[in-house]
Amino acid sequence: MVCAMTRIMLISGSTRPGSLHTAALRAAARCAPADIGVTLYDDLGSIPAFVPGLYTPPGAVTLLRHQLDAADAVLLSTPEYAGSLPGSLKNLLDWLVDAGDLKGKPAAWLSVVAHGQGEGALANLETVLAHADAKLLRSACVRIPLSMDQVDPQGIVTDPTLDMALVDMMQALARSLAVPARQQPSWQAYSSVYPLVPQRRAAPRAYRWGS
Repeated sequence: MVCAMTRIMLISGSTRPGSLHTAALRAAARCAPADIGVTLYDDLGSIPAFVPGLYTPPGAVTLLRHQLDAADAVLLSTPEYAGSLPGSLKNLLDWLVDAGDLKGKPAAWLSVVAHGQGEGALANLETVLAHADAKLLRSACVRIPLSMDQVDPQGIVTDPTLDMALVDMMQALARSLAVPARQQPSWQAYSSVYPLVPQRRAAPRAYRWGS
């Protein structure tokens, strides 16, 4: 039996050459398992300003949508600008939200800054993904503080902890595609005697050496 390959689209929120976030995502191509294919989106700067209600999107947006449609899941890593998402990334997401391209798509984020930094960007990213009806997989969201001295001459982060985390994240996204969503039991939906108790959301993992 041949297993289908899981395809994951990687999106960096930075347009800066030499971005640490982009370098971290490039590492995914190096360490991806054989049954997972990854594609790094590298045309963020070419996306024109979002125009609500535009029925014929620009070519760059059409290509973006085709690439996302071909992906089974999406992994994002973004810096924080002025306490929020970079405008270029928010603009890209606005195009995708408008057309429903992210609806039901498993998604996760990778943070490469220290704890307490970038919280505004992550909060806004999760808000946008919720509006898009994407399937945010919190168990696959991790924070791994990195530095520019970990980036090799090819612009790829070389760090075994990052490699381990990326493999875990990609495999978690792949598993989420294989497991059907659980249906809510009828007694939870209709019974006033046994009300549905919401579960506490799992916190994103932080990787450490030796973990």
